[in-house]
Amino acid sequence: MSGLKLFHTLNGNAAEVEAEVQHLIEAHMETMLGVRFAASEYSTGPVHGGRIDSLGLDENDAPVVVEYKRGTDAGVINQGLFSLAWLMDHRAEFGHLVRGRLGEAAASRVRWSAPRLICVAGDFTRFDVHAVREHRRSIDLVRYRFYGEQLVGLETVASVTGQTAASGAARCRRAAVGTRGHRAQGAMAELAAAVDETLLGLGPDITTTENRLCRAYRRLRNFACVCPPQKTKLLVYLKAGPKEAGLVPGFTRDVTGLGHHGTGDLEVRLRSERDLERARDLFRLSYAAG
Repeated sequence: MSGLKLFHTLNGNAAEVEAEVQHLIEAHMETMLGVRFAASEYSTGPVHGGRIDSLGLDENDAPVVVEYKRGTDAGVINQGLFSLAWLMDHRAEFGHLVRGRLGEAAASRVRWSAPRLICVAGDFTRFDVHAVREHRRSIDLVRYRFYGEQLVGLETVASVTGQTAASGAARCRRAAVGTRGHRAQGAMAELAAAVDETLLGLGPDITTTENRLCRAYRRLRNFACVCPPQKTKLLVYLKAGPKEAGLVPGFTRDVTGLGHHGTGDLEVRLRSERDLERARDLFRLSYAAG
């Protein structure tokens, strides 16, 4: 189970908006879930005969369905899977929605290989947790709670990825492949494998997703992105704040506002196992922020 994340409701009295969890999250979806909001109460037409609570696009350009329930309700998972199935059968319609809401560039990058379902509810049972682990889809179970009058907490109860788990050897091979298919040799390939092992070892709630530009490590949101090895260095982007982490010339760099692959404003340049040792605290800091 991941750590609890607290957010100010910005609405005055949290107790008064408990019935409006959906509206609250939709208004701050990118901050709370790492998902760019695309639509609310989206009609699935007369044949399907339903509505999808929220639709969006996550940090890795994967389409996301979000379903909400106030209490403990196993039906939220089945409802979400039904909505996800509809989404997979209506890719062009979703693409049109994303194009209108988030722009042409976002629509062109949608990754249909890794669609996600996020279920947000007052609580889940152990049967729910077991059930999602039996599915081949990427599913996150997120519990919400209100604290006092101005705080709402989100806690990931379970997170599974629909991508087939990879062996360490397979991960090592993939990490050694560059964006144009060129393989990094020797030390950089070994360093990439060591970074992968280190990041996955930070906690049991980590899932990964890959594209040709980077490998993302996430809890509910991305906390680290690793680019394919270059000849003499490996670039890692972290969610840890550059000011909080501290900057060391040649080792860490603030890339806020600069174009780069992956999520996060702290760039870490790794050239050796010694650099990896220096980066471990930064990895943990970013994991805590994820």
